[in-house]
Amino acid sequence: MVKDRSFGSRLFDTVNITLLTVFALVTLIPFIYIVAGSFATQKELLQRGFILFPTEFSMSAYEYIFSTGTLMRSMGVTIFITIAGTLINIIMTCLMAYPLARKDLDYRKPIQIAVIFTMLFSGGMIPTFLVIKQLGLIDTYWSLLIPGAISAFNLIIMRNFFQQLPDGLEESAKIDGCSDPGILFRIVIPLSLPAIATFSLFYAVGHWNTFFSAVLYINDSTKWPIQVLLRQIVIMSDGGGLGDSTSLAADFVQPPEQSVKMAVIVISTLPILIVYPFLQKHFAKGVLLGSVKG
Repeated sequence: MVKDRSFGSRLFDTVNITLLTVFALVTLIPFIYIVAGSFATQKELLQRGFILFPTEFSMSAYEYIFSTGTLMRSMGVTIFITIAGTLINIIMTCLMAYPLARKDLDYRKPIQIAVIFTMLFSGGMIPTFLVIKQLGLIDTYWSLLIPGAISAFNLIIMRNFFQQLPDGLEESAKIDGCSDPGILFRIVIPLSLPAIATFSLFYAVGHWNTFFSAVLYINDSTKWPIQVLLRQIVIMSDGGGLGDSTSLAADFVQPPEQSVKMAVIVISTLPILIVYPFLQKHFAKGVLLGSVKG
């Protein structure tokens, strides 16, 4: 029989739940402000400054953003980069993490040191750009997919996850005549779905937010991902320089400046918010399981 909880224990839980609820609501206020501002008129934003619910509902910001097919094209580019890039990331990470998890791999430690070295030092922006240029990847989607094919941090966590799998599984599979690739794809990967789902989310968010590398390597405006296009829309809404987007200016109507910036944030954030709940159950489990052993 479970004893009744003490007054102190109940008080602690009440205070704890209350504080956590307040903190959660506080973190929602900036997002509510952005969403409300995206539906407010320019006049109301200038007069009230901070609003959580617009008194006059307006879709002018979204009408401006969706006033051309350019945005949907860029959205398609970003979706392609996110899906293709995430697949490449997960495949390459698993293919490298599994051998590093094997203690019988020759030169295992030097390879691991080389991986960790990349976390501390990198070639830099200009040398990386010169390499991309010499490989003929400028103005191609490969320039956004290949350089970051493997994240060193995610690789180490995935390797630690693979090391926790029982050795008996591999030994049994080898007795049954299974090859190393067969063990990886038939046994290891199916057992590692929580970790794979977690890192898929990490990689997908990174590709969805692709901005700086696209600015460096993509000159053709028809190949811009959504983040670069939305930045250009904000510049246009402020009346700033259009740069390479001069050809896009004629496609857009006169923008409501401040609300456009908020609508841009909503559009760029909403897809990730929609996807995250489906992977959330694997999120904490995948990271914790991969971080127990070193």
